[in-house]
Amino acid sequence: MRKFLNEIRMQFGNATSLYHLMAINIGVFLFFTLIRTFLYLFQVDDSWLDLVIDKLKLPSNLGTLMTQPWSLVTYMFLHDGITHILFNMLLFFWMGKLLTEYLGNDKLWTTYLLGGLSGGALYVLAYNLFPVFETIEQGSKLLGASAGVIAILIATATLLPDYMLQLMIFGNVKLKYVAIASVLLYAISIPYGNAGGHIAHLGGALFGFAMIKILRKGTDITIWLIKLGSRNKSKSNLRVVSRSKKSSDEVFFESQRNSQDNIDRILDKMNRSGFDSLTSDEKEFLYKESRKK
Repeated sequence: MRKFLNEIRMQFGNATSLYHLMAINIGVFLFFTLIRTFLYLFQVDDSWLDLVIDKLKLPSNLGTLMTQPWSLVTYMFLHDGITHILFNMLLFFWMGKLLTEYLGNDKLWTTYLLGGLSGGALYVLAYNLFPVFETIEQGSKLLGASAGVIAILIATATLLPDYMLQLMIFGNVKLKYVAIASVLLYAISIPYGNAGGHIAHLGGALFGFAMIKILRKGTDITIWLIKLGSRNKSKSNLRVVSRSKKSSDEVFFESQRNSQDNIDRILDKMNRSGFDSLTSDEKEFLYKESRKK
């Protein structure tokens, strides 16, 4: 058993952010579902479980939100049914692999979290701003990974607008058209049910689009979260390296600058002419650089 647990721990530690986030989402879902199943089989009152889950959902009421601020994060790891989590995780897997391939691990988990926060913030803002929500604002609560997942979808589509997807019904479709159709669908669906969810989707989409557009201009708006996340890791893996010659430092930093210049040039070309315009060497270089992140 110890060997088995160590193997799981090692595999989880070596996994990418995509699999870490999927494991957390699926693990949380299974945890609460199994507890509810156990309570049902033994005919135990499960109202306390509903209260616990309720504290993890994101409330639209500002007063309630002040008493449970953690829900801004916890809500994006909760799901209320198999179809809900299945759809989210499938889309997350497809788009997450693509984004990780070109921008690396750090961009994936930061886009998920900040996209989820943006979706949650827009949801709370809308429910406290628009008159239509005045009668339901008190009891409305949000849950699901959708805002973070949609942020990844839109970020990937903004980065690779002409990337071809093979859809079962429509055949080959450019990713940008899938993204546009998704945003329009969420916008026009607001009056017809799940308004809070659709608004959160739009908040996530807005973040994903803005992040890539700002990144192309040379500013990484996720860098503060990347630094925050790597602070403890860098402390535990701190090593002192002595360089015998100053010129070695100069060569090292010059190499880093050249790599970044090449990445910027390739991304600009891809933005102007699409992914297919890249040469095989450029694609290979972009892939190798993404694996370093």
